[in-house]
Amino acid sequence: MLKMYNVNVKLDYNLTLCFYSKNLYIITLKGKHIMEIIEGKDKYKVKLVTIKSGEDLTVIISGGEKPHIGAIAISVPRPSLEDSNKVSTSTSVFTLIGHKEDELSKQLAENITKITKKITVVIVGLHIEKATSKDIECLIKNTQKAVDKLRRKLVKKEG
Repeated sequence: MLKMYNVNVKLDYNLTLCFYSKNLYIITLKGKHIMEIIEGKDKYKVKLVTIKSGEDLTVIISGGEKPHIGAIAISVPRPSLEDSNKVSTSTSVFTLIGHKEDELSKQLAENITKITKKITVVIVGLHIEKATSKDIECLIKNTQKAVDKLRRKLVKKEG
């Protein structure tokens, strides 16, 4: 497998690839940023994709044996009611019938919005057929690893 780290490759005047590791890269297409982060393998593989929408951010997290859309959260930054110098969020969640990604999508949308101070949409769909508690724990762990990498990138950009 070809490994490319910390390399910027200018493919033409519209497309640039930035490789940070084998599981993290950023594609810039005509100034629009798309980032993909992958954690885990096989049925525990989680893929996180971010797409800049102007100043705002869309985050898609899918994985397991049957990636899908299970829940969608949109988080809007606002001043905290307790301390107007702090950022809080107002978040709405739409969960598809029979899916359980609602709490995860809400938590992730709020956390990312607090970092970026921008509107964030998070779409989550993780599924393993007849999942055990160990299976779910592993998918959540890989999701957290991917989100932690995203946070580090976002904090670096904000700082």
